[in-house]
Amino acid sequence: MIHLEGINKTYYNGAPLHVLKGIDLDIERGEFVSIMGSSGSGKSTLLNILGILDNYDTGAYYLNEVLIRDLSETRAAEYRNRMIGFIFQSFNLISFKNAMENVALPLFYQNVSRRKRNALALEYLDRLGLKEWGHHMPNELSGGQKQRVAIARALISQPRIILADEPTGALDSKTSVEVMDILKEVNDTGMTVIVVTHESGVANRTNKIIRLKDGVIEAVEDNRNHDVLVFGKEDLMK
Repeated sequence: MIHLEGINKTYYNGAPLHVLKGIDLDIERGEFVSIMGSSGSGKSTLLNILGILDNYDTGAYYLNEVLIRDLSETRAAEYRNRMIGFIFQSFNLISFKNAMENVALPLFYQNVSRRKRNALALEYLDRLGLKEWGHHMPNELSGGQKQRVAIARALISQPRIILADEPTGALDSKTSVEVMDILKEVNDTGMTVIVVTHESGVANRTNKIIRLKDGVIEAVEDNRNHDVLVFGKEDLMK
């Protein structure tokens, strides 16, 4: 599903900042993966490249066996709309649209009629226990409710991949558990879910943890059988 070969990324805001340094990574269809790292480790840059929100300098990124490189904004938007659903820490809900309209928004860009997209939006809100809140504005919702609206919005276009950037960062611990439960249920349907987080409790809910440090992959941990791949050498944790 996702294959990265030697991905490098440098930002030039004054002195060059080499953020990603030769990233090699494979994520299979249906995996539930977390990307962990401290501030400045490169995890957000990596997520932006995976989400076709940013370009890389050298290397190769294959998404569903298609090389993603130097796409026009129109072409990039087509891939994002068809393949990827996004969930953000700050929810990114449109303040002047109600919950139903926020969830329906991706279908607007797919030229789905208003009646059909609103009906589908209510279905997805119902799945997440929020149907009765469909006509409420974002400022009338709690943090957990806003994040569930954001999850419904990410799911409505039936993407193949969910990219979640610190999805529990603005939530209390109880609501964080609820959000991770929802993402696990989404993954159980066969959808690939990738979560960027700095919280070990969140990462431990995923099946695989990719640890970034200073722009390189420091370790890959398989939570299902506790295998750890460190700098290319396997070390079985007892």
